[in-house]
Amino acid sequence: PRFDTQQLSDLEAIRQLKARYCRFIDTKQWSRLAGLFCDGTRFDGFGSAPPGSDEKVFIAGISKRLADVVSIHHCHTPEIAFTGADTARGLWQMMDYLQFPAGAPPREAPDASGFWGFGYYEEEYRRAGDDWKFTFLRLTRLRIDPLPKDFPAVRRGFMAPTPEWL
Repeated sequence: PRFDTQQLSDLEAIRQLKARYCRFIDTKQWSRLAGLFCDGTRFDGFGSAPPGSDEKVFIAGISKRLADVVSIHHCHTPEIAFTGADTARGLWQMMDYLQFPAGAPPREAPDASGFWGFGYYEEEYRRAGDDWKFTFLRLTRLRIDPLPKDFPAVRRGFMAPTPEWL
């Protein structure tokens, strides 16, 4: 598809929105994560919130579930289509790594210490003032590879990311 200058700017704003989503989850910035969603955003396919949950239930669930988990989220090669002047849909390939604390195995892999996950995010967005925000997120999984129980423990003490860098 051909995009005009405004759409190219909007595409970049949506890419930045998704990058912040991954970073805020991995760095446990829950209040900043909450600011990425429109009121009434719906979620589907997440272990931290039942299908149809809104952003408040999602934030409460993910902040509890991932509080002590080392997580790394990568999203790649987005396909984004505009459905109106102020709305769009996106499809992102995703890969996540989650390592849970000892004795707290994930539901997705109860005999493991965590997992590598592979799949897609299906999303909808809406322009809210000068920003783009999420209105719908669905996480689909093609594969989950468990981390064995004897997977090396998380090594702490490395330099952590600076939450307010940008």
